[in-house]
Amino acid sequence: MTEKETRRYAVVDLEATSASPAASIIQVGIVIIENDQIVDTYQTDVNPHKKLSKSIINLTGITDSQLQKAPDFSQVAAEIYHLISNCIFVAHNVKFDANLLAEHLFLEGFELLTPRVDTVELAQIFYPTFDKYSLENLTELLAIKLLDAHTAIADAKATAELFLKLKKKMASLPRLTLERILEFSDSLLYESYLPIKEALTRASAQLPSDYQEVAGIVLKKEEPLLQERRLSQDFATNLALLNLEDRPLQLKFAHLIDKHFQEKTATFIEAQSGIGKTYGYLLPLLGQVPKEQIIISVPTKILQDQIMANEAQALKNIFYINAHSLKSPQNYLKLDAFYESLMRNDTNRLLNRYKMQLLVWLLETKTGDLDEIRQKQRYAAYFDEVRHDGSLSKQSLFYDCDFWQQSYRRAKSSRLLITNHAYLLTRMEDDQDFVKNHILVIDEAQRLFLALEQFSQCQVNMTKMLQQLHQLLENSQDILEQRLLENLQFELNHLLQLFYRQKKKQIKQEDAERLRQHLAEISLPELAELQNVFAASFSDFWFEESFSSDHRTVLLKSARVDFTDFTQSFPAAKKTYLISATLQIGPKINLANLLGFQEYTFDKMVGKQTNQQAIWIDQTMPSVDELSNQDYERLLADRLSQIAQLDKPTLALFNSKKTMLAVSELLDSSQLSHLTQEKNGTAFNIKRRFDRGESLLLLGTGSFWEGVDFVKQDQLIEVITRLPFDHPEDIFIKKLNRKLRQEGKNPFYDYALPAAILRLKQAIGRTKRKDKQLSSIVILDGRVLTKRYGKIILQSLTENFPVRIQNFSELLAEMKNFLYNKK
Repeated sequence: MTEKETRRYAVVDLEATSASPAASIIQVGIVIIENDQIVDTYQTDVNPHKKLSKSIINLTGITDSQLQKAPDFSQVAAEIYHLISNCIFVAHNVKFDANLLAEHLFLEGFELLTPRVDTVELAQIFYPTFDKYSLENLTELLAIKLLDAHTAIADAKATAELFLKLKKKMASLPRLTLERILEFSDSLLYESYLPIKEALTRASAQLPSDYQEVAGIVLKKEEPLLQERRLSQDFATNLALLNLEDRPLQLKFAHLIDKHFQEKTATFIEAQSGIGKTYGYLLPLLGQVPKEQIIISVPTKILQDQIMANEAQALKNIFYINAHSLKSPQNYLKLDAFYESLMRNDTNRLLNRYKMQLLVWLLETKTGDLDEIRQKQRYAAYFDEVRHDGSLSKQSLFYDCDFWQQSYRRAKSSRLLITNHAYLLTRMEDDQDFVKNHILVIDEAQRLFLALEQFSQCQVNMTKMLQQLHQLLENSQDILEQRLLENLQFELNHLLQLFYRQKKKQIKQEDAERLRQHLAEISLPELAELQNVFAASFSDFWFEESFSSDHRTVLLKSARVDFTDFTQSFPAAKKTYLISATLQIGPKINLANLLGFQEYTFDKMVGKQTNQQAIWIDQTMPSVDELSNQDYERLLADRLSQIAQLDKPTLALFNSKKTMLAVSELLDSSQLSHLTQEKNGTAFNIKRRFDRGESLLLLGTGSFWEGVDFVKQDQLIEVITRLPFDHPEDIFIKKLNRKLRQEGKNPFYDYALPAAILRLKQAIGRTKRKDKQLSSIVILDGRVLTKRYGKIILQSLTENFPVRIQNFSELLAEMKNFLYNKK
């Protein structure tokens, strides 16, 4: 094939009777590209001489009557072959299209031997930060028109536009990067390296000014700091400059931030969700003179990324505010480790594709934060290998451009620093000056108490640890060491058997002391994690299960007997604000008490009832303690299926990951499209996909209760599958209950019930994030109506929301009317 001919591509898409290799072709779409221009198109229906399934008709819009008028494949085979036989065959998932077409042509006497290029794999390499590579997703992200999706010519035209964008991006990359990528091109499907090789012939050897080359790797240069503009002293003016409308409650909140700024004591402000708290504290604090560094801590990395992408970016664009997102070292790529992996000859195709992907990503990333790579879970072991460990030799080739070092420097010089509660505690413990003379804002402060407890815990993965012990035993040459390892292995296996068979989570003190003694006599670095778990400072030990869609993990955890006092354990900032919609947990308990604050100011902004949100309680839902797990899961799946018929974005919140995954399986069997946390991706990924409208139903737990905002949806249904009580057997809850009893308080009525109500209100608050947003909340837990404490929950909810108690069929009808006819 000549050089000129290699520039002729046939982009092909087929529609078929199924996704099986034995399927019949029902439609062919072809787009011919030459010299980066579309020069020809071809389309035809094909009569398969069999009826189509309903799923194919629904997917493609093609009908049996339409195909009855179409030619047989034998009538169009020669025309198709002569059009594409001298081209490189390009398709989105080329294996299916090329194999199916080649087989059909072969049966007609034509042998198709063209090279093949796959746009799925090329997109994965050259658009490394996307979380999904379906044609629909790529066309949306890259602003490619895709009309009549799942018709062959429409998909072929969209794939052709995608391929041209890929070629254009390849050609724009530095020559050195393309050369490094081609070193791993043997791992690409078929001949997908050909357009990369073609791009190399056009690439410039000279690096653009915003890149640097270090040890053969091309990196984006660090951005210089901006010269900050001065903010107005008028809050409304700053909002107007940001093109935002002022809101009365947000203005009142901002005044409270200003009012308490000069006070040395901590300031607690309780304010309802949806008033714009983030700008409410950022703008007044950024306007203060002198210009102090402001450290914002939020509960999750999802919210951290959310603020950086939204508020921090807007402040950078308008006021040139230097903002930086600070995470633990493990979030960043360690260039030394990545360089070593490039030097290594790996045969794993997926691993080598990730190397290529990271080479492209290094031209784009400003931070080196591996959270930007959305599909790294497919080969987690490789990313564990190249993660930063927080150490860096001064002899490192990458010392001056190391991402963790850059992050550390940037953190000191940025005006606005965004972090998360877990890393805030770690950093404050390691660096006594981290918050000194700075302003600290702890947002969603109610989550800090739990983060503080998790910070004082330690854990080890039992599966990995037992594998490690087995390996150590096999390799040990010392008889005494072997005996100690055998004793340790026996004790751990015995405790695990008790956990599996008798559900004994808690480890007795005498068993813990015996394990401590064994570990004290063994000096092996491989057991450091286990030794940390049994350190002298820990007194409570237990097993805990973590479920995902395909496996179960058992963790051995330990904790201190006493709660950590936040005010005594960590250095104080110049000024501290603790902000949340839920600070007053109950009449006798508030967050300030739990954190150890003796002196503080407390302001509560009273929220108003809104007619944009309404709550329905299903009075026909049986109490959870009346049903088996299987019956409960089936009932939830049935309720969600009926709610899905309202055709509105729906968030279903679960307390149990196990229940959530079981319900998801039932929904799969009924072919109801949905997204499930962990099963279909991380919370961050599935939230993005839900916002894009990939599915109207999202099943979530954990951070979805109180850490994720739903702003994109004008209308939203939220389903509370179960009241969010803490599990009474949870070690943390047992520890808290012990503390409350010592203080003469009732653990259930003074903490557990108020905390559940607050968590419920937090979840409801996630659905009202803008003025005209409509949301309907369904509670599928009969305990609200049958238990004595249910009256307290109802009374609390009716203070803020209209509440209706109905049977499920009436509830559905009213919700439909509310969402479709509300003015």
